[in-house]
Amino acid sequence: MSTSSVDAAPRPPGEQSEVVLSVRDLNVRFPSEAGTVHAVRGMDFDLRAGQVLGIVGESGSGKSVTSMAIMGLLPQNARIDGEIRLGGESLLGLSDKEMSRHRGNTISMVFQDPLSSLTPVLSVGQQITDAIGNHNPQMTREQKEARAAELLDKVGIPSPAERLKNFPHEFSGGMRQRVMIAIAMANDPAVIICDEPTTALDVTVQAQVLELLKVAQRETGAAIIMITHDLGVVAGLADDLIVMYAGRPVEKGTTREVFARPSMPYTMGLLAAVPRLDVHAEHALATIPGRPPNLTDPPSGCPFAPRCPMATGLCEEGEPVLRPVPMPGADGVGPVHSAACVRLEETHLSDPRVVYGVEKVAPSAIELTPRESRRTVLEVGHLSRRFELRSRLLKRRLGTIQAVDDVSFEVREAECFSIVGESGSGKSTTLLEIMELDPPEGSTIHLAGTEIHGSKKKHRASKEQRAGIQMVFQDPTGALSPRQTVYELLAEPMQAQGWKPERITARVFELVEIVGLQPDHLDRFPNAFSGGQRQRIGIARALALDPEIIVLDEPVSALDVSIQAGVINLLQRLKSELGLSYVMVAHDLSVVRHISDRVAVMYLGRLVEIGDVEQIYENPRHPYTQALLAAIPVPDPEVETRRKHLVLEGDLPSPTDVPVGCSFRPRCPLYVMLPKDRQTVCEEVEPELEHLDGRADVDQRVACHHPTDLLGVKQTSLS
Repeated sequence: MSTSSVDAAPRPPGEQSEVVLSVRDLNVRFPSEAGTVHAVRGMDFDLRAGQVLGIVGESGSGKSVTSMAIMGLLPQNARIDGEIRLGGESLLGLSDKEMSRHRGNTISMVFQDPLSSLTPVLSVGQQITDAIGNHNPQMTREQKEARAAELLDKVGIPSPAERLKNFPHEFSGGMRQRVMIAIAMANDPAVIICDEPTTALDVTVQAQVLELLKVAQRETGAAIIMITHDLGVVAGLADDLIVMYAGRPVEKGTTREVFARPSMPYTMGLLAAVPRLDVHAEHALATIPGRPPNLTDPPSGCPFAPRCPMATGLCEEGEPVLRPVPMPGADGVGPVHSAACVRLEETHLSDPRVVYGVEKVAPSAIELTPRESRRTVLEVGHLSRRFELRSRLLKRRLGTIQAVDDVSFEVREAECFSIVGESGSGKSTTLLEIMELDPPEGSTIHLAGTEIHGSKKKHRASKEQRAGIQMVFQDPTGALSPRQTVYELLAEPMQAQGWKPERITARVFELVEIVGLQPDHLDRFPNAFSGGQRQRIGIARALALDPEIIVLDEPVSALDVSIQAGVINLLQRLKSELGLSYVMVAHDLSVVRHISDRVAVMYLGRLVEIGDVEQIYENPRHPYTQALLAAIPVPDPEVETRRKHLVLEGDLPSPTDVPVGCSFRPRCPLYVMLPKDRQTVCEEVEPELEHLDGRADVDQRVACHHPTDLLGVKQTSLS
């Protein structure tokens, strides 16, 4: 484990470094059947050596198109106007061959998905040496391979010389992204553009990648453009920030200044829509209504006005330009900060929660009832699931994967129970085993007080019992049939249960009202809706049979932050009003804290900590829990500057070769600090999930031999 803190303080006046990349009045247009799409409209910024510039905004705001225009990677039919200068040389108008002198040399890029960015049929070593050799033809093969091994070592890949021979599929997702960063560093570029480099990664791997980007900056002296939707990432990494909307920058300034005093209502909405890891969820999240405008016909007034809670008639008279935000104090001295709003003199003093009408969440009567007095709606006992690995060619057994190992928990009425952990920890398998309602020998599942027997028993789950538990999937687009209307999608579960047509029709209209859709949506197909609306349709479908419990598999991870907030608020409201219970899997621990009542931390198929969400977040006692919490960035530069980040080293071990004793031991930051005589128990004995200090009155159990030793480490997680 390594610790680090992010110094995101603004540069002192007079210590400005040279400009390495300058963008002036950048406009990008694409032809389409509906007309010309004006994807980027008047983008301006200067990037200085050693600076980190964050660019944030919803999908379609123009962030990635800006980066692709700089790299010269847009299709030939794109029309690009304006000026892009790299080190004083104009990039616009250069041929692809001329741009190849810069790409990977003076300017490089780290893409969102490393698997599709790396060539699957070439070894990692060849791809790195190609990146080096293309710009250094004088280097010998031995020199290029030595440099490639050096780069892999710098990004933390063990045995770098040997790993050069491996292919991308032989690396984990985090390791592949490390390779991408190594390639980006290869020729000491002046600028590194990172386009959502952590989106598809586990939180622990995200923390590793962010640390590596700081390493890359130190090693190369490069300036970095960080394009992301995660406001926590830019809070801890970026010096300056640009917020984009409808292809234009609508707020610019130092990161600290923009976060401290957001002055464009759109920026306010983004910040108020983000759940925070370090704050108890007392308020609902802000939701930004509507959709971004169609850029084939940009509005003549403020493009955000139709969605803005502060809009007036003035907003329709013309599109506002960036203006300096009034600074506190008579002299007006402070960091440069500008925003595009006609009501800037009012907005810069406004509270985002007040602007968006965010209210405190009032718990219902059932939620105020003590947990032990509520009915148990789901009880899982000693759930285990093994998978045999066999060779297809030789029909030989290769090993056994213990995907879920002796997992037990219960969910009470109007309660959200979340399971967190890295990919491969067994979370989704646990959900699928519950939804299958076919427990293996030795495992038990009780649904609403009734035991569900496995297929080897006399009775399996009936249709009525299956109606009591429903599921909402991660990707609403893939979960909804594109050939069915909303009415048909909602009616289908009820038809399968044999409901009468008139009862189905009444329930369908009731469902659209419950989830905030309109009756005229019923005759449309899923592709006519936004991602958030499609997820609301998925939730309505899950509610159709009036279940007692809903299983949620990453229900908001595929959504923009503003849309995510609306879905989270909906789930919270349904839990309160309908007394629904949830079992949720999520990788975003900020979302988990906002909506959950209890949480379980899973590692290699076993629960290592379980209990009340506030108790565990405020006082995590397992080192793995601490690492997960420390890996989540907080969307507040002031808080991020004070935090010390624990970066968990290594990846999850192979489930076919689980370590003896404590399975977390090879990655455990506490184990390496213990004296040898106390390490022995970790090496030989698997810890049991037990109450802390034997206190059954505290809703927190942990599977660690030395939980009391973690008290001195607690401060590194959230404080």
